[in-house]
Amino acid sequence: MTSHVHDTIVLFRRSLRHVLRSPDTIITTAITPIAMLLLFVYVFGGAIDVGDANYVNYLLPGILLITVASGIAYTALRLFTDVSGGIVERFRSMPISRPAVLWSHVLTSVVANLVALALVMVVALAIGFRSGAGVLAWLAVLGVMVLFTLALTWLAVIPGLSARTVDGVSGFSYPLIFLPFISSAFVPTDGMPGPVRWFAEHQPVTPIVNTLRSLFLEQPVGRDGWLTVGWCLAVLVVAYLVATRMYARKIAH
Repeated sequence: MTSHVHDTIVLFRRSLRHVLRSPDTIITTAITPIAMLLLFVYVFGGAIDVGDANYVNYLLPGILLITVASGIAYTALRLFTDVSGGIVERFRSMPISRPAVLWSHVLTSVVANLVALALVMVVALAIGFRSGAGVLAWLAVLGVMVLFTLALTWLAVIPGLSARTVDGVSGFSYPLIFLPFISSAFVPTDGMPGPVRWFAEHQPVTPIVNTLRSLFLEQPVGRDGWLTVGWCLAVLVVAYLVATRMYARKIAH
């Protein structure tokens, strides 16, 4: 166990140095969500009825999820580069814990995405986002975002290991970025057509968005909180099992 933790930390530092040498990846991750935030607040916000809520407050949870969905594409790309570049094969010949290779990329993804989320939060505050949430509520928001990031990161490991081209490894994140648009992230689901509304209310993004909104307002999260944890854990466990089995097969050959 000690060796595994030590090897993970060493490889995590290696992966993090790659990110620090090209900070444009974090900036690029944040640019698209920030642009969407500004677009919806200043262009579409006046035409969208969200009741008495400030639209930037209503919109921000969905933008945070899109930020993570954008960021994990770089996680998959970094892992794909290691696999296709032969560095993983080299690690096989060294006394390095095998799981440490994947965990180092996962931890790097969490750190990089938290930085991107912080950039988005700064812009949101600058354009009017306000929250009366206390410390515990903010810690709960952080916990939800870390759990969501872990779930999507392990999902990103799968194409990172299996993709054959750069386009293939990058394209998988597009459906994840699109999913918040068919949820309660941008508009209330009440005005959606029947089948679309049913999908929006039963897909994982909607309870996560609703949970974050409730936490920002320091209101009870209710059933959405349990659905959020359930969806994130389900995706995390399934993705982890598939990714680790795929990695075991890859290094066995």
